Amino acid sequence: MLSERPGALLNAGLFQLGWFCCVLGGSTVALLATPLILAVHLWLIVPMGERLRELRWLAAFVALGMVVDGSLSLAGGYTITSNTPDWAHWLPLPVWMWCLWPLFASTIHHALHWLWQRPWLAAAGGAISAPLSYYGGAQLASVALADWLLPAQALIWGGLCLGIARLQGHAERV
Repeated sequence: MLSERPGALLNAGLFQLGWFCCVLGGSTVALLATPLILAVHLWLIVPMGERLRELRWLAAFVALGMVVDGSLSLAGGYTITSNTPDWAHWLPLPVWMWCLWPLFASTIHHALHWLWQRPWLAAAGGAISAPLSYYGGAQLASVALADWLLPAQALIWGGLCLGIARLQGHAERV
């Protein structure tokens, strides 16, 4: 396991690598890259005694991603024009988009750990950076976004990041 600072930098780099693999590579690449990146994350960054907790955290964000992005997709927020593999047509959103959620979750206790001690900065950061990430990903992956989606993402991610900050603050007090 790496010490805290190099681990946080590696964690941020792994997230960015995963983001580009998912957005540019599509569902097949995402299904290959995401587990590999998360395995490296668990092996090199997460202390041995915290791996089960981290796995539960990652799994929770897989479910959260399906609910949040799946709902937005079903509401018409995304129009996916890229090729979807035949085996994935029944999902409400592309697999590559779903894979971004555990990749983000992998940064919460590591690269973004410093942010959660500042709840309002976390909320503002989520409200600004998440819509920018969705916009950039949409441009690279041939996804059309509804006019209302980015403001909705700002509200969702601002609230989500504020909630994470509150959860982290509560966990540190317990």
